Amino acid sequence: MILLLCLVYLILHNLSKPMWSVCKKELRQFFSSLTGYIAIIVFLLVNGVMLFVFENNILDFGYATLDRFFQLAPWILLLLIPAITMRSFAEEFKTGTFEILQTRPLSRWQIVFGKYFGSLIVVGIALLPTIIYYFTIQQLSSGEGIDTGATVGSYIGLVFLAAAFTAVGICSSSFTNNAVIAFIISLVACALFYYGFSAISQMPGLSGGADYYLEMIGIDFHYRSISRGIVDTRDLIYFLSVIVLFLSITNRNLLKR
Repeated sequence: MILLLCLVYLILHNLSKPMWSVCKKELRQFFSSLTGYIAIIVFLLVNGVMLFVFENNILDFGYATLDRFFQLAPWILLLLIPAITMRSFAEEFKTGTFEILQTRPLSRWQIVFGKYFGSLIVVGIALLPTIIYYFTIQQLSSGEGIDTGATVGSYIGLVFLAAAFTAVGICSSSFTNNAVIAFIISLVACALFYYGFSAISQMPGLSGGADYYLEMIGIDFHYRSISRGIVDTRDLIYFLSVIVLFLSITNRNLLKR
């Protein structure tokens, strides 16, 4: 996670200083009020309570694993990421600052990537403290400890899932000047792409081959694949394709503006 944040910083700082300025503006906008801090705190609090306090928590499993966290985290991110991205373009359209942003020496792609990476860094900041769960379980285990390889693979899958959700959220925000509507669109779209296709593939009439290919369209299929500890290039290409698709739609929406 730390390496990912450093890589994002180097890309933005060295390749495009104007794009980095948009990214910093996005970060300032998110952390300029208590809303940003509250969103991250709530994310960590809900994760902690669900994992260590409620019934069927990871301490009751009898063995060292973070499977419960990686099953729960995508559903919490379904709420967190739309809350982070809903103001990205919607607020710019509503206040009229998008017209000012267009007068600067910035291309549409620089604006889109600046907004995207700014939101992605916020998501990374929210995910970073969850590494404490790994060390906690490792210290509490009495046997060989947690499976490091599977845990690393699951974190890689979670990062790509968060990156895909962020692209969906940025795209949703470019459709409207109402942040609440952007939140709802992003929430529904993320839920559909994460679990919707898997749910549809389980319909009895689709069994016999079509269900497998339909499930492959959903994010959950590829997230579970990487979470097994095997990083397949097909899964990485899928996530990158989803990100490029929604950022391209965002760029197209800005062109209409």
